[in-house]
Amino acid sequence: MGGDFGPRPIVDGALTAARHFDLGVTLVGQPDALASEVARHPDVSPARVRIVPAGDAVRMSDDAPTAALRRNPNASIRVAAGLVARRDASALFSAGHTGATVMAAHAAFGMLPGVDRPALAATIPTRRHPAVLLDVGASVECRPQHLLQFAVMGSVYARVLFGIEAPRVGLLSIGEEATKGNELTREAHRLLKSAPLAFIGNVEARDVYRGTADVIVADGFTGNIALKISEGLVETMETLLGEELSSTVTLRVGSLLTRRALRRFKRRVDYSEYGGAPLLGVAGIAIVGHGRSSAKAVRNAIAMAYRFAAQRFVEQLSAVSCQP
Repeated sequence: MGGDFGPRPIVDGALTAARHFDLGVTLVGQPDALASEVARHPDVSPARVRIVPAGDAVRMSDDAPTAALRRNPNASIRVAAGLVARRDASALFSAGHTGATVMAAHAAFGMLPGVDRPALAATIPTRRHPAVLLDVGASVECRPQHLLQFAVMGSVYARVLFGIEAPRVGLLSIGEEATKGNELTREAHRLLKSAPLAFIGNVEARDVYRGTADVIVADGFTGNIALKISEGLVETMETLLGEELSSTVTLRVGSLLTRRALRRFKRRVDYSEYGGAPLLGVAGIAIVGHGRSSAKAVRNAIAMAYRFAAQRFVEQLSAVSCQP
């Protein structure tokens, strides 16, 4: 029921995933609304779809997720997280209120040993290959040891997702020198330098997309701003480029020749190619999607959740100590 346009794109993406992969989906929310959307997909086997009723949903406009969840004990995100906690489902996906999703997953799953705070890990494009940026919004206020834990979890994630044996870890700061930044980044730099990681030092914002680091670590406040600026820049570039290519007859002819390259460019920078960001640190699989998630994004996020469940990703994280 979450997201800016739910439940239609959520159901469409979920049923597309059920059609393409060997999995079933459980849709949690208002039964009549969900059943109406499911009826638009007669080609999907009923055996692959289950609807679990929930009396209410946390709205995207709710500013205080704790209070919203307390007011709505039967909220769809709490019911869905409970299904995963009881092993009635293998993973959770939500494109709804991020704060409510993080809190519901935390409460239902608990935290992994050695992890104090969860982190959302976003996949970002670089000149070389995709990289991981975390945290992008789960833990706004962090201590240095939290950033160390994020780095360890991000390294495991990069190994599983990209097959990188020894991911290079960078710390997002305002300068390359270890003395640059605030107290948080300076102390985190010291911890990361002494940790058994391939730590390459500080990474400035201008270097995030150069591909020098496979894992970029930040507190949730900084990481979320960096991600949102990037998303806005990509959308602006696409709009301006389209306007320029259609401004004259000559450019319109040229645009036909560059259409394939533009499609490749869009795939490289489109968040929907990955679908969502896993919530690392909780003792269960939770994928958080963008509020504007399309059916394609939902499908790819569920594919990610399916892959993580098959590869026992949480168990792989549990086997790694996150303590300094």
